[in-house]
Amino acid sequence: MRIVGLMSGTSYDGVDVVAAEFTADGDTLRLRPLGHRELAYPDDLRAEIGALLPPAATTIEAVCRLDNRLGEVFAEAAAAGVELAGGTADAVVSPGQTVFHWVEDGRVRGTLQLGAPARVAARVGVPVLHDLRSADVAAGGQGAPLVPAFDALLLDPEAGARAALNLGGIANLTVVAPGAPVLGYDVGPANALLDAAARRFLDRPCDVDGARAAAGRVHVALLARLLAEPYYAAPPPKSTGKELFHGGYLDAALSGLGEPVAADDVLATLTELTARTVAGACDRHRVTEVVAAGGGVRNPTLRARLAALGAGRWRLRTTDELGVPAQAKEAYAFALLGWLSWHGLPGAVPSVTGASRAAVLGSWTPAGPSVAAPRPPAPRRLVVDA
Repeated sequence: MRIVGLMSGTSYDGVDVVAAEFTADGDTLRLRPLGHRELAYPDDLRAEIGALLPPAATTIEAVCRLDNRLGEVFAEAAAAGVELAGGTADAVVSPGQTVFHWVEDGRVRGTLQLGAPARVAARVGVPVLHDLRSADVAAGGQGAPLVPAFDALLLDPEAGARAALNLGGIANLTVVAPGAPVLGYDVGPANALLDAAARRFLDRPCDVDGARAAAGRVHVALLARLLAEPYYAAPPPKSTGKELFHGGYLDAALSGLGEPVAADDVLATLTELTARTVAGACDRHRVTEVVAAGGGVRNPTLRARLAALGAGRWRLRTTDELGVPAQAKEAYAFALLGWLSWHGLPGAVPSVTGASRAAVLGSWTPAGPSVAAPRPPAPRRLVVDA
């Protein structure tokens, strides 16, 4: 079965597209990567997404317009994925762009992703799986992270306690260990605050290669204020996003200092925040290896700091060494979730999300008549039987 997987994360810088071929071999599922691409969002679309995200005010008109514009972007991305698949695919997984993750008192009440899946189905002519988080939320779960289903299959727990780390807008961690249930949760910001600072101080979408952070020094008082965030001390299951870690959050931390902080020092401090919170989580779970993926692995300053904090306790490597491109891992993970849902198998892991049961994820938007049953003739009239 060939599946196209799309992913647009909390950094909202573009769409990662993959094509994967899945073959079941007994209780082993074989994944053959068929290729991946990165399609960057134009600046005006990034601005449109950012203008809609909390704490900004918005209108239902703006939501509708963005939903359909994103649908057109995802449709083009899906078409590129079908090309990667050799011109034919059985399904597309389009999880959409998260614009709100509703959390109250540690419980997720709802979640919203935009991306007009009907536009994707119309463009590529195959069924599209979307809205992957809501079923887990309805079962009492966090609806995130969902990638641990992929991690749990990829990492062999018998090899010892190991962690899969994704460094996107948010850092999330999956831990597998012998004889223990899979654990996974959002640790905190990875690139979310770094990118907010880059936009604020550098007028750029990011600090390329962490160069400005490398030139700065950690501001001790700012780091202390940031580390006092209650989210870090909350036990899993837990999830977060830019509803908490956004530009206004950073502004509040800076304004409480009573003194200006140089841009490079802000970036150095935020890099240290990400490294320390991630390393602290890895140490708590006593892992011996951390397998990283996501946009943050492109940041040599962040990677070097993580490696230094883990030295002597755990080794840092990337999923490239396991055959999964680090920049495309989440898209491959969503392709896997599509395979599971297609076969009626759950994709959420209750020990990760806190759900009462393992849910089959997503809703399907068909591209045409169902092939599961014979097609009846089109009706010409309706009769109501008493």
